[in-house]
Amino acid sequence: MKLTKIALIVIQLLVMLNAFGGGYYGLAGAKDIPLSWLDGSPFHSFFIPSLILFVVIGGGMLAATIVHLRKSSLAPWVSLGMGVTLMLWIVAQVSIIGYVSWMQPTSFIAGAAIAVLAGLLLRAARRTEVPATA
Repeated sequence: MKLTKIALIVIQLLVMLNAFGGGYYGLAGAKDIPLSWLDGSPFHSFFIPSLILFVVIGGGMLAATIVHLRKSSLAPWVSLGMGVTLMLWIVAQVSIIGYVSWMQPTSFIAGAAIAVLAGLLLRAARRTEVPATA
């Protein structure tokens, strides 16, 4: 399970860096990205979506990594939640702006990988629990 945990942390860190970078880019004005991508969305600029990307995805992946490094029993649950959150973010993004980058399916796959690896850690933890005795 050690390799599973390492793989999970590495993927989370990569997603975190990407989300912080993309979020910062959007917060700085998303130069070279057409505002027409937001047509039909509730957003008039990239500020709010970029803030969500930076705080929720980037910050969430950072938090998930920290709880793993602190060896919290909640760590797999936080990772599972963040994997699902990332997949939902990508589904929402594609439904709003359409397919615009290879990063969208890559990010969705990363979210799925995080969720699967977290599930493996949860299953392993369940197997090692000592059953309650009467």
